[in-house]
Amino acid sequence: MEEVPEHGNFAVNFTGKSVVKAANPLPEPQRLTLSNLDLLSGRFPVTYFYFYSNPEKICFSSIMESLKSSLAETLSYYYPFAGQIVQNPNTNEPEIICDDNGALVVEGHASISLKKLDFYNLNQFLQGKLVSVNTEFPLQVQVTRYTCGGISVTFTFDHALGDASAFGKFLVSWSEIARRKSISCMPDHRRNLLARCPPTYDPSLDQTFVKCTVEEIINMPATLILLKRLYHIDISSIDRLQQLACAGGDKRTKIEAFSAYVWKIMVTTIDKRHQKCKMGWLVDGRGRVHGARNLMSNYIGNVLSVAVAEATIAELERGSISDIAGNVHESISKVANEAHFLDLIDWIECHRPGLMLSNVVLGRGGPALVLSSGRRFPVAELDFGFGGPVLGTVCTTVEKIGVGYMNQRPSARNDGSWTVSAILWPELAAALESDSIFQPMSASLLRL
Repeated sequence: MEEVPEHGNFAVNFTGKSVVKAANPLPEPQRLTLSNLDLLSGRFPVTYFYFYSNPEKICFSSIMESLKSSLAETLSYYYPFAGQIVQNPNTNEPEIICDDNGALVVEGHASISLKKLDFYNLNQFLQGKLVSVNTEFPLQVQVTRYTCGGISVTFTFDHALGDASAFGKFLVSWSEIARRKSISCMPDHRRNLLARCPPTYDPSLDQTFVKCTVEEIINMPATLILLKRLYHIDISSIDRLQQLACAGGDKRTKIEAFSAYVWKIMVTTIDKRHQKCKMGWLVDGRGRVHGARNLMSNYIGNVLSVAVAEATIAELERGSISDIAGNVHESISKVANEAHFLDLIDWIECHRPGLMLSNVVLGRGGPALVLSSGRRFPVAELDFGFGGPVLGTVCTTVEKIGVGYMNQRPSARNDGSWTVSAILWPELAAALESDSIFQPMSASLLRL
């Protein structure tokens, strides 16, 4: 008989806090200047969280000792992650001081078993329970033990350190070191995405991106986009959506098909005062900037842009999944190329100093939802020596957000299914859950 979730009714007793420094630090501190694309990150905190059933019931003290010692070795390779992010008074821009300030590691004991945890409602257990936030440390880790012997590990990064690809490389390297294996990635910290001379760009970027301050990001206007939810998307549903998207004879990816479905659902939940709505996608520039993907495969930093599509309410209501997937494909294709990324680097150069952000992320220009695909992000393979995870996903502790957001990750089942974390307005959450595709995450779906 399945245990009923206690809907966030649990406490976490914090039992330890330590600062882990690199086992082999740099001889002298280094100053790492952020690249232009790093300035587009928004400095949002990004949290990845993984749950482990710990089938061998390895004792918590042994787990902590192993995690800390392997983290210290990992920081020797990823030394910016042990640094400090400070404002340079001369450039008026943030930079990373690689001074081995260390990473913060917090230990906690939760008064609940994994089976009773409400995995669907992320609002209930993120900040203050399973996620520690201390802005003095660009990398923070919280390891929590549950009454069943299970473990969760949450990793919170400052976005200036990198993007999902960079963080994935870091986590895989750490897990390899924890299992006494050689690391498969030798990180590249050069941040050498430089503007052309003279810089030049397509004027359309002026409509997509805007210069802003940290204060403007923090003080975004309040919205109803408050619900943080976690869903399971079965492989059978993904395949069915892709078949519908390809019905017109054109080949469409799973993400393009899924996006078309979500966009068509989203339009039914928008206030009738709006005649149009937007959808956006984060696009990784690795493999597009500087030619072949392997030239930047180990690049640690941000190499992201945002593709944005707009459609009228009527077009989305009338259009088939295949029609809408065509719009999605065309919009992403406009950004997924070297010319766009070179233009974007130059656009940022022309608007420095300061931070930049996409207008859609700031909530400007009407209702919108942004989707991030992490199909290459490590989930099932993230074994630190106490077994693989039953769940791995991403969310943010940011309380104000100007846009709906979805983040897709492979399921820890490793069977082609997805885990989707989302930040939604109530009407959109209700509409998505009225169909069978979005299954609220539960202990039974995680096979606990």
